Amino acid sequence: MAEITIKEIGVLSCVVALCYWNSLFCGFVFDDVSAILDNKDLHPTTPIKKLFQNDFWGTPMSEERSHKSYRPLTVLTFRLNYLFSELNAVSYHLLNLFLHAVVCVIFLKVCKLFLDNRTSLIAALLFAVHPIHTEAVTGVVGRAELLSSIFLLAAFLSYTKSKGPDNCIVWAPIAAAVFLVAVATLCKEQGITVVGICCVYEVFVAQGYTLPVLWDTAVQILLGKGSIPYSLLQTLLKLVVLMFSTLLLVVIRVQVIQSQLPVFTRFDNPAAVSATPTRQLTFNYLLPVNAWLVLNPSELCCDWTMGTIPLVESFLDVRNLATLLFFCFLGNLVIYSVRYSGDSSKTVLMGLCLIVLPFIPASNLFFPVGFVVAERVLYVPSMGFCILVAHGWKKLSSKRLRKLSWIFLALVLFTHAVKTFNRNWDWESEYTLFMSALKVNKNNAKLWNNVGHALENERNYAKALRFFKQATHVQPDDIGAHMNVGRTYKNLNKSREAEESYLIAKSLMPQVIPGKRYAARVAPNHLNVYINLANLIRANESRLEEADQLYRQAISMRPDFKQAYISRGELLLKMNKPLEAKEAYLRALELDGMNADLWYNLAIVYIELKDPNEALRHFNQALELNRRHKLALFNSALLMQESGNPKLRPEAKKRLLTYVEEEPQDANGYFNLGMLAMDEKKDLEAEKWMKKAIKLQHGFRSALFNLALLYSQTGRELDALPILEELLRYFPDHIKGLILKGDILMNQKKDTKGAKKCFEKILEMDPNNVQGKHNLCVVYFEERDLLRAERCLVETLALAPHEEYIQRHLSIVRSKIMSLNAAGHTLGVQSMSEGQSQGKKKTPFEKLKEENDIPKMNTPTKTKNKVQVKTKSQQEKNTEKQVKQKSTKEIKDIENKRVAALKRLEEIERILSGE
Repeated sequence: MAEITIKEIGVLSCVVALCYWNSLFCGFVFDDVSAILDNKDLHPTTPIKKLFQNDFWGTPMSEERSHKSYRPLTVLTFRLNYLFSELNAVSYHLLNLFLHAVVCVIFLKVCKLFLDNRTSLIAALLFAVHPIHTEAVTGVVGRAELLSSIFLLAAFLSYTKSKGPDNCIVWAPIAAAVFLVAVATLCKEQGITVVGICCVYEVFVAQGYTLPVLWDTAVQILLGKGSIPYSLLQTLLKLVVLMFSTLLLVVIRVQVIQSQLPVFTRFDNPAAVSATPTRQLTFNYLLPVNAWLVLNPSELCCDWTMGTIPLVESFLDVRNLATLLFFCFLGNLVIYSVRYSGDSSKTVLMGLCLIVLPFIPASNLFFPVGFVVAERVLYVPSMGFCILVAHGWKKLSSKRLRKLSWIFLALVLFTHAVKTFNRNWDWESEYTLFMSALKVNKNNAKLWNNVGHALENERNYAKALRFFKQATHVQPDDIGAHMNVGRTYKNLNKSREAEESYLIAKSLMPQVIPGKRYAARVAPNHLNVYINLANLIRANESRLEEADQLYRQAISMRPDFKQAYISRGELLLKMNKPLEAKEAYLRALELDGMNADLWYNLAIVYIELKDPNEALRHFNQALELNRRHKLALFNSALLMQESGNPKLRPEAKKRLLTYVEEEPQDANGYFNLGMLAMDEKKDLEAEKWMKKAIKLQHGFRSALFNLALLYSQTGRELDALPILEELLRYFPDHIKGLILKGDILMNQKKDTKGAKKCFEKILEMDPNNVQGKHNLCVVYFEERDLLRAERCLVETLALAPHEEYIQRHLSIVRSKIMSLNAAGHTLGVQSMSEGQSQGKKKTPFEKLKEENDIPKMNTPTKTKNKVQVKTKSQQEKNTEKQVKQKSTKEIKDIENKRVAALKRLEEIERILSGE
């Protein structure tokens, strides 16, 4: 076997780079969304062991909804990408490009086992530029093919070194090959098929047997006319070792999937659920379809499911001729390769092995898979095709067709390279990918749905609706399409039409068959129709019980349906049934104890149950699973702040600072940092945070008021006035703002008329506002209208008969009136010079500090399967709860400030008594 030169490596690397450099501009599309964007196994916070417990998409292998695709080493490479660049798609595509180049180089080394140097390079070049590989290389999830191919080829190369001098067995390469087979299988399941390739190589290439020789030997042994040759015994021993290793890997694999096959629907693979002979005829017809894609990759499509390839339902279907011709051609090649012992037959045989054996797991011939045709699974089979083409080209070029063969080869390489380069642009976005697929096939409802999803992500709901509706026309019984129509109508605020679409989807669900597990006959995501319909109708307060019935129906159909428990928990909170909501969330936690959102939701339940300690504990548990869980950070910080425990303030501040790192444009984070600073008497820091909040959210009611209050409490009353003016411009009915403004106008600006307008406006809005009415009484006194002040205080005392300071003020005013009458003065006007000489005159007003008007006590949203739903109703309920808690805190603050309030009352009394 000739060695690979640096020049050959350079040529292959340059060709790969030229064909695929534009893939670096592509994003995450199609299956990348589930495998990369929605896969929590990529996050550093997820334990490494989870990679070996979950499937390729991050779903636990124990769950029935799992795809059962076990590729932990591939996911590990995604995790490494995430570690270095998080969700920057460029790094993922760059690594795929590099891996494809590595595969091309290793494939060149394999080719040199059977072809000369020049022909091997041609085969490798054909493989490097073949357009069928764009899905495996440009699609990030295709990395499973790339990694598996690397170790598959490495295992084969290792095994070829197991034959030593004098035909002895060298065990080290065999052990290495077995290890590499295991690694290839952990990258993708088809890696195990290399064992079959090694067996064929051992018998027909390494030992040089042909089928006639093996037949004659077997006959002689059975007739007792001869013994088993020593070389054949050695071959059998090696094959036994390989078979035993393979069997062990298969047993382990079956244990991993817990002896369960994944659940696929007729929409994924219609032939898989068809009757005989339709199933057999269709699956056999798919073989020439795949062969044609490799031979002529002119029309490529990212999704071949559903109605892309109509079922072959009769023996009279003309497409059966293609199947017959394919098997005739394949049979002739097999007979030629095993019948003769020349180098050409060995090359053809190994090419056929690379085509046939790695394709068997995806062929549907032995067990159904979740697709009809998938271009990425042709990555390894195309290696055998390229070997056969290069070998055929060598035959042609050695004859009179030499010049024509070179022209033909150059044309194929050039056109394939251009096709590959252009095909990469289709993978730039989901919209471009699925629109390119619709050009090839318009009978696939899934493609229409996926274009609609792409438009939906861009919030172009009207256009998305047209594509979703077209999907229902193409496939009227497609449950997912009707669900998509319903969801889009909901986004367009057309609830009636949305409900009608959901009901159609629900009517298409299979009926429950007694004694048969429902989960085995329906795709788990189709059960979301119950969730979506319930989420829609529960917006109507009169239909909450109906929504709950839908959730319970979904749970009865599938007891491990986590999302149903989550959504039901939210509904039960809305129905003021926190204990039942708690049970629902606890059941969901049993199914997914590592879900930070569930721990967060349970914390919300404990807030409803008035158990802040348990709520904080569950918030902390959510943060242990996800240190940057935004809602848990924010609300746990608020809970710590509201507890009044100074020891918790540093941690609350730390969490709020982390929150604003995650949500730098959310004014609420900065506002609550300001509130925390006010509690700690850090006035300058509080001012900074409040100003930041106001800058981000103009007209931020609570931030404006509390900043004004901060200025007032720190002797900067005049700085508070413009802040209050801005507050009242946005919220003219803000009573506390009016009280504070009136106080500042009367005591700092000596503007009695302005203060009077403030207090009168308060009474227009709330005639029973004691504080506003009392302050207006003080204004009347300042205006020297003692009789009116008296009447005012009498009315105020009637509103609050137990307020001692009102009684004292009324007594003082009446005493003043009596003393003036005794002195013979005219009532109504009195000199206030004495009172004014006392300094500042302040109205008694309690601490007006108020908390954030819109606290974020809401539950987390998903869609893998998309994940969790955030409901507006739940947010409103949590808001009400938080407001109640803040009111309790205000009462405590008022009590703590009672001494200061009494001092200010004394000032008023001195004014009223004329001291």
